[in-house]
Amino acid sequence: MARVVVIGIEGEDELWVADLDAKTLKSLGSPKAGALKSVADLRATGSTVTKGVNIAVVVKSAEAAFSGHYEG
Repeated sequence: MARVVVIGIEGEDELWVADLDAKTLKSLGSPKAGALKSVADLRATGSTVTKGVNIAVVVKSAEAAFSGHYEG
């Protein structure tokens, strides 16, 4: 199973690709075509799209996440 996640933060245009096995995070840029472009277009209208992810939480810092704190 691939362990790669495309991430977008609310209020930011940038999309990111996190490869969990390689432990890398890279800017994706704007998708030009295909299903990912359709998802990016929906996101631009304020929609939230999830698939295959069962938790995603924005935290103030990595330190906060490791200590178990987040803004709920």
